[in-house]
Amino acid sequence: MLSSRVKKKVIGDIQKHDTDTGSAEVQVALVSREIDELATHLKHHPKDESSRRGLLKMVSKRRKLLNYLAATSPANYQKIIKKLGLKK
Repeated sequence: MLSSRVKKKVIGDIQKHDTDTGSAEVQVALVSREIDELATHLKHHPKDESSRRGLLKMVSKRRKLLNYLAATSPANYQKIIKKLGLKK
């Protein structure tokens, strides 16, 4: 779970305007940050199966958001992929 300070930083880096907190791009960025933190946790705690399941659910959620973004706005999709360092 991300702290509010980290969330504000991630949202500030991605948002399109001052009140943009729920766009697909912001959601992808937040889920990606959570995935990174959970992956680090699982490196130290490899037997934590419930966290592994949560990680898989987050990866699936990010994939769905990216598919939506690719279908509705390919230019924004390419920008967010490059900015977050994701590969398809």
